[in-house]
Amino acid sequence: MAIKEKIEALRKELNEHNYNYYVLDNPTISDFDFDQKLKELEKLELENPQYYDASSPTLRVGGMVTKNFETVAHRYRMYSLDNSYSKEDLIDWEQRIQRILGDVPITYTCELKYDGASISITYENGELVRAVTRGDGIQGDDVTNNIRTIRSVPIRLKGDYPPSFDIRGEIVLPFAGFEKMNQELIEIGETPYSNPRNTASGSLKLQDSAEVAKRPLDCLLYYVVGNNLNFETQFEGLEKARSWGFKVPTVSKLANNMEEVFAFIAYWDEHRHELPYETDGVVVKVNSLHYQEELGYTAKSPRWAIAYKFKAERVETKLNTITYQVGRTGAITPVANLEPVQLAGTIVKRASLHNADQIARLDIRVDDMVYVEKGGEIIPKIVGVNKEARGVDSQRTIYIKECPECGTKLKRSEGEAQHYCPNVYGCPPQIAGKIQHFISRKAMDIEGLGEETVMLLYKNNLVTNYADLYELKKEQVLPLERMAEKSADNLIKGIEASKQIPFERVLYALGIRYVGETVAKKLAYHYKNIDALAQAPLMELIMVDEIGERIAQSVIDFFSNSVNKEIIERLKSYGVQFVLEEKESTVISDRLKDKIIVVSGIFSKMSRDEMKQAIEDHGGKNGSSISSKTDYVVAGDKMGPSKLEKANKLGIKILSEDEFLEMLQ
Repeated sequence: MAIKEKIEALRKELNEHNYNYYVLDNPTISDFDFDQKLKELEKLELENPQYYDASSPTLRVGGMVTKNFETVAHRYRMYSLDNSYSKEDLIDWEQRIQRILGDVPITYTCELKYDGASISITYENGELVRAVTRGDGIQGDDVTNNIRTIRSVPIRLKGDYPPSFDIRGEIVLPFAGFEKMNQELIEIGETPYSNPRNTASGSLKLQDSAEVAKRPLDCLLYYVVGNNLNFETQFEGLEKARSWGFKVPTVSKLANNMEEVFAFIAYWDEHRHELPYETDGVVVKVNSLHYQEELGYTAKSPRWAIAYKFKAERVETKLNTITYQVGRTGAITPVANLEPVQLAGTIVKRASLHNADQIARLDIRVDDMVYVEKGGEIIPKIVGVNKEARGVDSQRTIYIKECPECGTKLKRSEGEAQHYCPNVYGCPPQIAGKIQHFISRKAMDIEGLGEETVMLLYKNNLVTNYADLYELKKEQVLPLERMAEKSADNLIKGIEASKQIPFERVLYALGIRYVGETVAKKLAYHYKNIDALAQAPLMELIMVDEIGERIAQSVIDFFSNSVNKEIIERLKSYGVQFVLEEKESTVISDRLKDKIIVVSGIFSKMSRDEMKQAIEDHGGKNGSSISSKTDYVVAGDKMGPSKLEKANKLGIKILSEDEFLEMLQ
């Protein structure tokens, strides 16, 4: 098979697998096999840049940087919906419709109202050309680069699609993905996101599309708008869009009368908690597009559609006690311990009170009857207090001044919402949390050692920091609860094996605040060893690609601490890897010494990989994105306009392929 045909066949096959996995939720190939085929395609595309295609599945990982999102006028205005909250509201709406249309039979399309970020995507000749946020309905922000990274959004359509149309939808963040993102933030001591909707909306405005690609966003489509569409009803439009490759929810239903609409609402009001996404109501639309056109619009809303909003599920229960949790970073979280109550399909016993300000604002007190809702359909939160039920002897809540675990006086930094326990090396939850982070899968990945075992080791005075792990003996751990001979062997072997974990993961494992996986790699690759990093001054750290002042200061603080210095020296003595494993040097000159160069576009004389290797061969550094630290941009064919614009704004010199090659000679 010729190279071009092979590339096209792979693209077609991978797009189909993407569709099966992300749209139909029915994978027909293993993740491993998919990755192997994707790598094969990437290799072929790099070797044959003349066959570049903007809709290739290899481009889903992002990499485009948008500093300023262009404001674009919508081709078709995005109206907001009128809301209703009762059957009577819907009956009144139907009567208004009938007054305009006359005595004609009306059918309705019922769809769930997903709570996310509204988007309008334009397709020309079956290819995605633009994606714009709702904005004020008349104009929004062009977020095309970011939308292209969402796997359920088709880049190229299939079937009998119209030559030009817009499709409206909602960018959502599934609950499972939201919880995973928050867990990762908690692990590095960051504040978790508040709810899936705001997180999805904020994701669309991230400047680096590669960061958007890492987020498990989904896109649910619900309305096609354009001229000369090849269908006559809203329900048929949903089915057509599904056949073109869009992810259109299958729960939508055609209702022949208002009674069937009520039945749809009643069913989903009860079962919506079984869905993987946030929903806040039902959208009811007149099914006939002809009738929609006849009904038209008010100044703000279509007359042919209305949203029925579910009532926020709220229960009243008693607040028994307030306790305070200490996290790995020392952050204090007050927790309301409630009389157990059924809410949104689950039994709720606890709710976060967030911080001292929240307690004061609501004037929450022990023994109060409180109103509890589920924020984002997941996290229980107290939204109010029934003060009429409050006893005369009620006492105002006084926020704790000392750590509940170690008794240390709490601190609250200016501008921070939370109180912190500063006893980093003597507070039990902080000690255990740091060790648990150190042994986690993405860090040292110590087999045979989990959170429960860490707590057992700590409670039995066998470990007080993660360096102590490397002094453990089998005979010390064997007497521990639920520790059999084989478990003890596996634990000691796992600790020994962790000495081979590479430096970049060791650096992440140390638990430096704000240093997650990506930042740890950046620092490891830049400084090559722990000693160079430990001695780096603040301004030098800030100059490292993508390292800001907050991260740099956190690194300085960590290595300034005598306890941390001692722990690192001990880890070194045990054989833990604190030097980057260097590949055999290929450097042939220093013509590009210390120059940060970003490569973008397609080149005719060498592949992008060859160009990046050439930069390193001559002492330069490859930049992942354009910033004020970038020295040159090597621009090939089809370089993204946003990158070009950013480089010009920052006054960065742009080189052609030939100019770059001349520099090396």
